[in-house]
Amino acid sequence: MNPKKNFNVKVNKSEVVAAVLPIQEHWLPLSNLDLLLPPLEVGVMFCYLNPIIVSEKININLEFNSIVKILKTCLAETLVSYYAFSGEIVKNSAGEPELLCNNGGVSFIEAFGDVELKEINFYNPDESIEGKFIPKKKHGVLAIQVTQLKCGGIILGCTFDHRVADAYSANLFLVSWSELAQCKPLSQLPSFRRSSLFPRHPGCYDDSIDDLYVPISTLPPTKPEILNPNDQIISRIYYVTGDKIEHLQSLANCHDQKGMKSQRSKLESFSAFLWKTIACGIDRETSGFNNFRFGIVVDGRTRLISTNVDDNNQDKSLKDYFGNVLSIPFGERKVEDLKEKSLNWVANVVHEFLDIANTQDHFLGLIDWVEAHRHEPSMAKIYAMNGDGPAVVVSSGQHFPVKKINFGWGQPAFWSYHFPWAGKAGYVMPMPSPKGNGDWIVYMHLLKWQMELIEASPFHVFEPVTANYLNLI
Repeated sequence: MNPKKNFNVKVNKSEVVAAVLPIQEHWLPLSNLDLLLPPLEVGVMFCYLNPIIVSEKININLEFNSIVKILKTCLAETLVSYYAFSGEIVKNSAGEPELLCNNGGVSFIEAFGDVELKEINFYNPDESIEGKFIPKKKHGVLAIQVTQLKCGGIILGCTFDHRVADAYSANLFLVSWSELAQCKPLSQLPSFRRSSLFPRHPGCYDDSIDDLYVPISTLPPTKPEILNPNDQIISRIYYVTGDKIEHLQSLANCHDQKGMKSQRSKLESFSAFLWKTIACGIDRETSGFNNFRFGIVVDGRTRLISTNVDDNNQDKSLKDYFGNVLSIPFGERKVEDLKEKSLNWVANVVHEFLDIANTQDHFLGLIDWVEAHRHEPSMAKIYAMNGDGPAVVVSSGQHFPVKKINFGWGQPAFWSYHFPWAGKAGYVMPMPSPKGNGDWIVYMHLLKWQMELIEASPFHVFEPVTANYLNLI
């Protein structure tokens, strides 16, 4: 079936859902790691087939109004624990963003799309998703849209402020919301204990932090750019089969010249292949690019140890912490080296720069570094494009708990993040496939010429997501 290009999504109702219990208004400071994030909105969507509740051998088809009622009622209950999502960002007296927890509520939108789930072109989210199924956040820090489709399917879209939550935190919220919808006790409660990320006194950080982050005021002024159609940034969604991922890993783990065999993860191997694939298509003479930056987002929760102790007097990781606990280590190499060297060599480079952020000292140092630069905003250096070459960042969604995002009518038939930000650095998010067979779903937001190089690769690793692949036909 050919995807339907022209369809409309009509908003039928928009309201604000607040926590069901009163919340005393208070201020929640953003952590030093939150302060590294600019005002960015991140979207995520879940697609469900015609919702049916199965109870004691009786299949009950849910009306859309019933679905909305379940979602809104349980959202109000979830916001009691996740009160940060019911607040708003304002500037404090120092001019820094801070979270006002005032239970201002979450935008909740009901809509109808005159399209069937199998007709949606998920491969091209710029055409089919943007401005249709994932809401624009107009106030607060979270917006939700539930859309009924012509076939009876449902698409649930969420947009959240990245300064308040990273993907891990958003996942905590989504799982809790789903659990309450199924009348289950919450398996995990969020922690807003900012002292877990307090800077040390005196602070201390390694020089490597200066290579990864930079005060914005120290950046050179941006140069006027000559508009080029190939510099257009586009989004695409692909799938990569499990056997191809394993093949990439086997190539990345080949013996090096010294006869030593490396042990590279699937994410490292995938990232190395993506880095090399784009580099191989760059013509240095026509592009003028000498170098190519590539980074991977690292979650620090398993690296940092909380000052909380459990009943056995043992330290815990920050697995319950709600907020941003991220670092973006990256490597920069000459385009020609990335072209000529083996995938094993590139994977080793990826492993080396990732290793920098794999310690508690790195994250403690990053917290202290932000404190030392608190007088002005800072940012990840990989996003500070210097005109000498492209940059791409991979953020791993492999632990995305999608099977738990079940509101009582089954698991999603499809899901994806949607992060069409305005920066020139590319963004890639690999996630587990709904097939549960080891395949990956990969959301990409890259320059048009980079996407063309990926699709022209003779290895055919990235395949466009289709309704047929998702078994929607």
